[in-house]
Amino acid sequence: MRISQVFVLAVGSLFASLPIQASNFNKLPAPDTLQAGIQQELLSNQLVLPDHSEIDSLYKQMNAYGLPPLTIEGRLKHIQKQVPLTYNDHIETLIEQYSTERYKSYFGRMMGLGAYYFEIYDQIFKETGLPSEIKYLSVIESALNPHAVSRMGATGPWQFMFATAKGYNLTMDSYMDERKDPISASYAASSYLKDAYAEFGDWLLAIAAYNCGKGNVTRAIKKSGLDSPNFWQIRSYLPKETQNYIPKFIAMTYVMEFHVELGIVPLESSLPKQIEWVNVQQHVPITTIASALNVDQELIKTLNPAYKRGVIHGTELTPRRLILPAVSATQFDTLYMVLNHPESVKVIDSRMLASNADRGETLRHKVKRGETLGKIATHYRVTVQDLKAWNQLKNNTIMPGQHLDIHPSTPSASPRDTQQLASNSYLTYVVRSGDTLSGIAQKHSGNTVSSIKSLNGMKDNRLKPGMKLKVSKI
Repeated sequence: MRISQVFVLAVGSLFASLPIQASNFNKLPAPDTLQAGIQQELLSNQLVLPDHSEIDSLYKQMNAYGLPPLTIEGRLKHIQKQVPLTYNDHIETLIEQYSTERYKSYFGRMMGLGAYYFEIYDQIFKETGLPSEIKYLSVIESALNPHAVSRMGATGPWQFMFATAKGYNLTMDSYMDERKDPISASYAASSYLKDAYAEFGDWLLAIAAYNCGKGNVTRAIKKSGLDSPNFWQIRSYLPKETQNYIPKFIAMTYVMEFHVELGIVPLESSLPKQIEWVNVQQHVPITTIASALNVDQELIKTLNPAYKRGVIHGTELTPRRLILPAVSATQFDTLYMVLNHPESVKVIDSRMLASNADRGETLRHKVKRGETLGKIATHYRVTVQDLKAWNQLKNNTIMPGQHLDIHPSTPSASPRDTQQLASNSYLTYVVRSGDTLSGIAQKHSGNTVSSIKSLNGMKDNRLKPGMKLKVSKI
């Protein structure tokens, strides 16, 4: 039985049990009730075939109520925006395949990850003018894995080859690979697709070019002998992978948009619901940021997959973006100190350890490759003998992945350190687009341009959106 028939039969069966006349729409069930009924019918497989008159009446009632059509073809037209969502046997076969139990867990995982990645894509595509539905291409390209690498070397969530990435201003050096950065790579993908659309005048051809290159699409058009053909008219002249690429995209779009009706449940992801974007103008290790904010460093690395060495290598001329889980108001001062004065990190670590010790808390440290007991002891300001005693170690041998208990003692802080870390005299201001130092000074009485520059170690008046400035409360 075709999927399109299943939808017709399921909802037809549901409506058959309700006393509804085609001319009396106010008796239709509420949308939530109707959707629940559809789902129940699909799951129970108790489907009753209505006659043609009932189907015609059902279509009229559904349209009058603003609900999507029941067939695959109708539903594709219903969700179509700018990108043509063609319906044919190739598409229907793939939708049937993707709707099986075998794929439900996969699409559930994609929906879970999409709660994080699709929000980023939507914001960028809205800004750049790219159709929002193109975000589903990233599922086909990389299964939303920023570390994905193809056998040909294409890398990241949008699978850029090195030369193409260079052409779209993505940085790849010893410190970072922006092909792995969901934000930078999405801007580059948007630029490529818009360039291809400007050349071919058709979104499906632009998407095909994203898969096989603009040259292959141009040659396929020439071979077809047609003026301004669409994808389906030149499909046979394209590489085999690209011939299937567009049907996969359309079927993927259908399944993601109608996942509820297909019984696909989004799986929970470990990625945060809210994030912060911060510009960093110093060389700051991710481990330092994680330690100061008491956040799992693996989470910060997951949110910032482009950095190869675990270091944010920003400068005043080339600030680098850092993505963090939402930072609370009480963490702003600590974040400011870490990002603007990395040399103060030892003081911040000491304060955090002292706070944990005062509460009688035990810290857990996961040993990383290359770490020694001496290095760990120095980081936490304890002795190697303490580490061995707390963890019942007979010698100095430790293994990557091993967990160590840390019982930090309260360290002493000099008067200078205490004054430096005092947070009750300052506010943290996040620079917005259009802000100036004079404007910020006016908003916070008692501050001047000179005082703000002095507090933040600024050499000039240049500001960038996302910068965090320390301003006096006085």
